[in-house]
Amino acid sequence: MTLTVYNSLTRRQEPFKTVEPQKVKMYYCGVTVYDYCHLGHARACIVWDVVRRYLQFSGYQVRYVQNFTDVDDKILQRARKEGSSMEAVAEKYIKAYFDDMSRLNVKEADEYPRATQTMDGIKRLIHELENKEYAYPSSGDVYYSVQKFDEYGKLSGRKLEDMQAGASERVNIEDPEYQKKRYQFDFALWKAAKPEEPAWESPWGKGRPGWHIECSAMVRERLGETIDIHAGGADLIFPHHENEIAQSEAVTGKPLSNYWMHNGMVKVDGEKMSKSLGNFITIRQLLDKGVEPMAVRLFVLTAQYRKPIDFTDEAIQAATNGWNTIKEGLLFCHKYGKKLNWEIIDKNQIQNSYTQRFKEAVDNDFNFSSGLSVLFELAKELGKEGNILVHQGKTETASEKLQEMWQTLVTLADVLGLESQLESQEKAATDDDLSDEQIEELIQKRQEARKTKNFAESDRIRDELQAQGIALIDSKEGTKWHRNQ
Repeated sequence: MTLTVYNSLTRRQEPFKTVEPQKVKMYYCGVTVYDYCHLGHARACIVWDVVRRYLQFSGYQVRYVQNFTDVDDKILQRARKEGSSMEAVAEKYIKAYFDDMSRLNVKEADEYPRATQTMDGIKRLIHELENKEYAYPSSGDVYYSVQKFDEYGKLSGRKLEDMQAGASERVNIEDPEYQKKRYQFDFALWKAAKPEEPAWESPWGKGRPGWHIECSAMVRERLGETIDIHAGGADLIFPHHENEIAQSEAVTGKPLSNYWMHNGMVKVDGEKMSKSLGNFITIRQLLDKGVEPMAVRLFVLTAQYRKPIDFTDEAIQAATNGWNTIKEGLLFCHKYGKKLNWEIIDKNQIQNSYTQRFKEAVDNDFNFSSGLSVLFELAKELGKEGNILVHQGKTETASEKLQEMWQTLVTLADVLGLESQLESQEKAATDDDLSDEQIEELIQKRQEARKTKNFAESDRIRDELQAQGIALIDSKEGTKWHRNQ
């Protein structure tokens, strides 16, 4: 089956064809760095991380660029509130972004351009728009004339005449910004400097860029005039992505992106997430409460990426249970590989009915939720065989087949970014057995973690012991252990 992708621009699913054979240029509209990342950011970053991973798994060479918006009214407001500077606030939350994404096993992009580092490209693009009469200066600002771009609204489906009719009663003609515009829906490309705010020199006077022009300039500067995938949340379709198209295509006369892809929003208990409703959840708040990062990834991947997803206690518990099933499958080799005399094979050479079914599922517009069924099938079968091995001393399925199944599970889990802590630890682990004293010490640490309800640490210690062939049995009398033979 050929990979097909739903294109927000054409509103249909299309075969995926790249500008250059087997190469993908992909841009994701990243975060505005004025606060800690929340569940909405987690969903978007995980979705596009896995899209990138799957494209690489499918043989594409992917160049993945994700921006940071580091000059914005919200950043300046936070700086004033904290008695800090725009630069300090941006740096603080960029670092926090990387910390959070590392915990979620989100791979770093190839580049992270920032608006403040792209000023020359931004001013050059505005200048070209002005020369082509798509932009006009006004009292130190520069605006884009939306009526000049005949295809304005092609991404969102909005028409200027309908927007004008709907907004006629809401326009404040006394607003100074409104008075600067020739048409009410024209948007700012450059904003004149305000007192005590960061500003840059330009042909139109000191100021800073508008939000939309930043991404147009960064895409062009880092990836070229036409890219393969432009990704972001559904809330960015209008006005941000619509305005990006108008800016870029007015200058180049070429499509900005051949595929526009958008992930759905996150709700919390059926409500839109917002600070005013008290249901605003940051990634670090969630993980610090003990929710496993891989359970969060699994929660995101069990939903169709374009549809809204509802975060509830029941949903995250179901995802946690699902992750425990897959994790047990991933740990099969650590528990039983020596007993079965396995020699690990190259996972890149795995080609079987499982990988074929996985690809057939995911090739249908990145249907990761359907692809997950293959992983659960493998994990459950390995779990069953592990139980049989423990109780009967041998497996029903041939050792070579089990080895292939486990390696397939590891391969497909890696595509989805699902990884147990032990997988990275095992690379540096030695074959030395733990002493009885070391085992007792770890069990004591696990009990202390459970008393403080730090279940993530408790599970980590349990998994570490299991990887060393130590089985734990919890009872009212305490925890007993034995070495698996």
